[in-house]
Amino acid sequence: MRSAEELELRCSAKDCARTATVALRWNNPKLHTAERRKTWLACNLHEASLSEFLAARRFLRETEPV
Repeated sequence: MRSAEELELRCSAKDCARTATVALRWNNPKLHTAERRKTWLACNLHEASLSEFLAARRFLRETEPV
């Protein structure tokens, strides 16, 4: 059985250990089918930078609260 700490969702930004607040759903259309979604988790501090990175490459599909 996992502890509450193990179940806590962590931000995907490098070296960040903060709790994630949003899920950034994305795919690379050159590699993935239209239905496929990969997920990066982001805290409040990194939501903008991770979203901008994905959006600049036209990979970001949707953002959902976690």
